[in-house]
Amino acid sequence: MHPDLVALQSRLQHHFSDPTLLQRAVTHRSFSADHNERLEFLGDSVLSLAVASLLYKRLSAQPEGDLSRVRANMVKQETLHQLALDLQVAPVLRLGEGEARSGGHKRPSILADAVEALIGAVYLDAGYGPAEALVHRLFAAVEINPQMQAAAKDAKTALQEWLQGRKMKLPAYRVVATAGAAHLQTFDVECHIPELALTERGIGGSRRAGEQAAAAAMLATLKVKKL
Repeated sequence: MHPDLVALQSRLQHHFSDPTLLQRAVTHRSFSADHNERLEFLGDSVLSLAVASLLYKRLSAQPEGDLSRVRANMVKQETLHQLALDLQVAPVLRLGEGEARSGGHKRPSILADAVEALIGAVYLDAGYGPAEALVHRLFAAVEINPQMQAAAKDAKTALQEWLQGRKMKLPAYRVVATAGAAHLQTFDVECHIPELALTERGIGGSRRAGEQAAAAAMLATLKVKKL
């Protein structure tokens, strides 16, 4: 394993049985076909569950809606970007030449996605327990308090709360298409609510941004239909 990856492994406090997972987690799609987007997808779900369990214990007096807003604040791009900086992920990112020249090592979306991919890599390497422990270590220095609920809701959180308030299942998000060069890629994302037979789409500079745009489009449709 490259010395930089060995050092990152130490910062993560997890020794990989399969070092290729760690290497893949820091590989951007502009560098190789064996990139980190599938790990990011997996890590996103593990992160959400691990943060939810943390909040369930730490904010035991808060109702579901408040917990959802606090979680949204904790897993948003800005927070994950800061965690990536703390982990010193930027120097070990594997980027294509064009992405590297355009400042990809400093791009918040790429760094945030790498953190999710690292969580997904630990999950595949050792299971949920070590992955949850990693998430709890990463957020140990992040202040968690009920006041975080006052932060403005993002579109995905607002849509989730709208559906939960009506006892409906959460929406399904799917990347329909990607376009553009690797370092200037856009993501066309679909948001689908099966129970209402409604589908809307949004475009963003990252998968996460595309999901937010699709959720915002869905909220606008719900408002127009007065549902």
